[in-house]
Amino acid sequence: MPPNSRPGDAVFASVDRVNAELFTLTYGAIVRQLLTDFEEVDEVNKQLDTMGYNIGIRLIDDFLAKANITRCSDFRETAETIVKVGFKMFLGVTGTVANWNTDNTECSLILDDNPLVDFVELPETCQGLYYCNILCGVIRGALEMVSMRTEVKFVKDVLRGDDVFEIRLKLLEQVPEEYPYKDDE
Repeated sequence: MPPNSRPGDAVFASVDRVNAELFTLTYGAIVRQLLTDFEEVDEVNKQLDTMGYNIGIRLIDDFLAKANITRCSDFRETAETIVKVGFKMFLGVTGTVANWNTDNTECSLILDDNPLVDFVELPETCQGLYYCNILCGVIRGALEMVSMRTEVKFVKDVLRGDDVFEIRLKLLEQVPEEYPYKDDE
């Protein structure tokens, strides 16, 4: 069993959960409303990413408070924590990390299952839609709050005919932490 899998299971067992069908249908209604409001699929993708980012910058506090994990030592460990603990805690699923580049600054987060897409079929008019793009924004926002500026995007999507959901995660910059005051003043 991977090292971070147990904390994900423990946290998942201890957190309050919302009915999965209610969650899935509510998310679907949000996406549908965005499609009605913006009409352009690319704009809906941007809106989902922005919504996710705003969720991620707040969700990281909940994650850190409940996950009972120590600070990740590097980007590789961060990616493993996302798929083993974060996805389990908030989506009830785990994934795998694969396809690392040589510098260990870019990888793929792979999900075989995604509860957001239960009951979903994309019509022909929405073929450019990344239905779960909110997840990219959540990851990007959460990582920014722990001093990692990243680029996050879907490269494979089951709703588009692929066999898995693959999110490409790229570390752009490790931002040094700044403190608002100095201890000696």
